[in-house]
Amino acid sequence: MGQPPHVYRRRRLIGLGAVAALAMLAGATVGAGGDGSGRPSKQRPAAGPRADTVRRAELPRGGRRLFPDYRVVAFYGAPQARELGELGIGSPDSAAARLRRQAKPYERKTRPVLPAFELIATIANAHPGQDGLYRTRQPDAVIRRYLRAARRAKAILILDIQPGHASFMDEVVALDRWLREPDVSLALDPEWSTPGAKPGTVIGSVSAEQVNEVARHLAAIVAEHKLPEKLLVIHQFTNDMIQGKAEVIKPPGLAVTMNVDGFGDRANKVSKYRAFTQDGTRFHDGYKLFYREDVGLMKPASVLALKPPPDLVVYE
Repeated sequence: MGQPPHVYRRRRLIGLGAVAALAMLAGATVGAGGDGSGRPSKQRPAAGPRADTVRRAELPRGGRRLFPDYRVVAFYGAPQARELGELGIGSPDSAAARLRRQAKPYERKTRPVLPAFELIATIANAHPGQDGLYRTRQPDAVIRRYLRAARRAKAILILDIQPGHASFMDEVVALDRWLREPDVSLALDPEWSTPGAKPGTVIGSVSAEQVNEVARHLAAIVAEHKLPEKLLVIHQFTNDMIQGKAEVIKPPGLAVTMNVDGFGDRANKVSKYRAFTQDGTRFHDGYKLFYREDVGLMKPASVLALKPPPDLVVYE
C-alpha cells in the first residue's frame, strides 16, 4: 500500500547493508550472546538493579499492568543506520526527547502514556556473515546504553528480533539476561524471518507454534522473577505473516499485541488495521506509523479515532 513495496524494502536493505559492513569491520557477529551461539554471555549485568533481587518490581511509571492502565507510544530503530528507524537517529537521549513530544498528544487522564524504545536487538543482514545466519546481534554495550536512556526517560525498552536465518527462540534465549529486567519487553518481526532466502528478497513469516514457544519462555521469566507485565509484540502486514494466528496463546504476565505494520496512505492503513483487528482473533492492538513512507502521516487524533483505539503506537 502507498509506495511500491520495493521502495520501502530498498531503503531498509540499505540499512541492512550498513549493519553487515559494521559487523565485518568488528570481525564477527556480536551481541548479547557474545559468541553468537545463542548462549548468554558472562559479561556484566544490565544497568540498574537485577530483577531477581527486586520484589514486586513496578513499571517505570508505576503499577504492574500495561493495558489498559497505559497506552504505549514507541520509537523503533537501531543506531547502526538512519534507515533502520527513528530511534537510531541521534543519541538515545535526543530520541527520548523527540518521543516525549510525539507521545504527548496521546496522553489522557484516564489513560496515561508509557513511552518505549523498540530497539532492533537482532538485525537481519543482507549478507550471511561468518555463521551463515544473515543476522547481527547488538553488542551488549548498545543495549545497555538504550536501557539506561529508557530508564532516564521512565520508558520501557522493547527488544525487537529480525532473525534472518536464525530461529526466534535462539535469539530470545540470547537476550534472557535483559528480559529478566522489569522494564524490558520483546517484539518479533516475522518479515525478516526468511530461512532459505536472503532477507529482503521475500516477506518472511512465523508460525503460531514458534510464537507460543517464545511466549511460554517469556511468561516463565515473568513468573520466576515476579516481574511486571511484559509486552510481547508480533508485527504483521500480510495475512499469512502469522500462520495460525488464532492459535497464538496469551499467557499470564504477557500483553500479547499484534502490531499492524503496513505503510501507505491513510485509507489503506485504516483498511489494513480494520482487517487485522476484526479477523476473529482478539489480542491487544498495535499500529505503526512511518515518518518517511506514509503518505500524509496520520495525526494522533486520527490514530486514537481508530476502532478499536490501539494500545500500542509505534513510529519508525
